[in-house]
Amino acid sequence: MMELLGKSKTELRDFCTQMGEPVYRGDQIYYALYVERKSDIARITNLPLTLRQRFSREAQITLPEIKQKFASADGSLRYLFALPPDGDKITARPASVEAVFMPSEGRQTICISTQAGCAVDCQFCLTAQLGLIRNLMPGEILAQVLIALEENKERLAPQTNVVLMGQGEPLLNFDAVMAALRILLDPEGLAISPKHVTLSTSGIVPGIERLALEPVRPKLAISLNASNEEQRNTLMPINKKYPLAVLLEACRKYPLRNWEHLTFEYVLLGGVNDAPEDARHVARLLAPLKSVKVNLIPWNPGELPYREPAEDRIEEFRRILNDKNIPAFVRYSRGRDVMAACGQLALLQIDSSQLSVSGS
Repeated sequence: MMELLGKSKTELRDFCTQMGEPVYRGDQIYYALYVERKSDIARITNLPLTLRQRFSREAQITLPEIKQKFASADGSLRYLFALPPDGDKITARPASVEAVFMPSEGRQTICISTQAGCAVDCQFCLTAQLGLIRNLMPGEILAQVLIALEENKERLAPQTNVVLMGQGEPLLNFDAVMAALRILLDPEGLAISPKHVTLSTSGIVPGIERLALEPVRPKLAISLNASNEEQRNTLMPINKKYPLAVLLEACRKYPLRNWEHLTFEYVLLGGVNDAPEDARHVARLLAPLKSVKVNLIPWNPGELPYREPAEDRIEEFRRILNDKNIPAFVRYSRGRDVMAACGQLALLQIDSSQLSVSGS
């Protein structure tokens, strides 16, 4: 059975040709999937009824099941999706994954996952506790955006932002992520501007180098989170494979478009990496780079041995970077009350009285 969701226009054209149908039928399916956001072959009404019936026997459109939804007091909505086993591997265990819909004035931001769980093991992130369950397929990545848009269509603002900052390391699932992004960024697909899509990486240098060669790509954000090699080795073990010096050299070579900044994300951990000296070290690290900015993210609570930074430390850190000509902004995460904030995605289920870890 052919899975249609996540397929490119070329792949859909090939499918239709193999079915003995004209090439343009693939274009019609592509439009129905990604512009009209139709998830049922029977509803693709730009195809004749007899062809829909035939395609229904040969193909399918699979969306993840919405296992639970959690509404935050700030208007954010966290989705917990149940995914089927990986492809045709019947023995593979089912997986769950999360996405977050965050409405704001004039726009909405959708935070999506690229893997179920994560293998990178950042010590301050709850997702790391899951380990890597499996990679997501292109259709599973796109489905998170499509479901969020369709479910909230009555309150959509003109602009949609998408951030690949949910579960997983996008550059460790490079091919599937890029297949999804090409459809997401296609003016004839989901038609989201590259200016409004950001991929966040822990610093997978070969992936950064591959991304640099892509003709159509999102903005890039680097999770820095430390001011020196030793500190980053502790907080982000991936640094032992791709040390700061190697990572920053890849960043220096990364080709920026004339409207683009390279973003560095820095999670502030109280008493760990939030000292004024840390800020000065970060400024020195980033000084050789052009067109950079830093998003300072106060750590979001979870069952890990860290604490939130004090407000005065946050402000001093920001001021030091700005004084060193490194634009820095404090970004408070949305959805903290329903475990939807940065670093909190850990497949938690919530009942009316308390948070509890699911059996997923």
